[in-house]
Amino acid sequence: SKQRQRSSSYYSVAIIQPQQKQTAMASLPPTLDFAKTEEEICSKWSTESTFKTQDALGVERGDKEYSFYDGPPFATGLPHYGHILAGTIKDVVTRYAVMTGRRVIRRAGWDCHGLPVEYEIDQKLGITHRDQVLEMGVDKYNETCRGIVTRYTKEWERTVTRLGRWVDFENDYKTMDPTFMESVWWVFKELFNKDLVYQGYKVMPFSTACGTPLSNFEAGLNYKDVSDPAVVVSFPVVGMEGVS
Repeated sequence: SKQRQRSSSYYSVAIIQPQQKQTAMASLPPTLDFAKTEEEICSKWSTESTFKTQDALGVERGDKEYSFYDGPPFATGLPHYGHILAGTIKDVVTRYAVMTGRRVIRRAGWDCHGLPVEYEIDQKLGITHRDQVLEMGVDKYNETCRGIVTRYTKEWERTVTRLGRWVDFENDYKTMDPTFMESVWWVFKELFNKDLVYQGYKVMPFSTACGTPLSNFEAGLNYKDVSDPAVVVSFPVVGMEGVS
């Protein structure tokens, strides 16, 4: 196909014969430090700006853009196994797209909204009810939240880079940026104009302290098994002797 022919001009495939393979294996050191080798490769990519060069070549060639939508993580916490596993799969998808002649914009992003950020501040300031937020002032509360949303960005960059995943951290975006929020409203408006928005009903966990519905993640954020005292009162049923 045309796409396959175009891709072949970017990459060459070498067929290694069994004898060549044995010779290549024999040239390897008796003990190979895989971790050190990975670090050396990452360092080489960084020194030679391999990721930036690849993207620049895509622009120069006029490669068709491949859009990959990736939900940004919270930078208020450190990356864990779930992030690493999902990130590796995402990297495979975007790398394959580039290797088949597409250009993929891979910008890092940070989720700055939601209860995880507010929960951190509530713990820090000892806030237990929304009235305390109103007393403090919503503007001051929001400003305090903004102060921690990028707390672990450097740790994220170090971990993601060490994994060999190519992401642009220099031109990252934050969901608290007005331009980002405006883009979300624009998308919603377009959906509304196309009659794709409807009103539905769903049972959701609700926080009485925050006065807002909770996602499954947020509901389990501070989940605890507690003893809930209760009082049971028995009332006799009129006209039914012995029933209460």
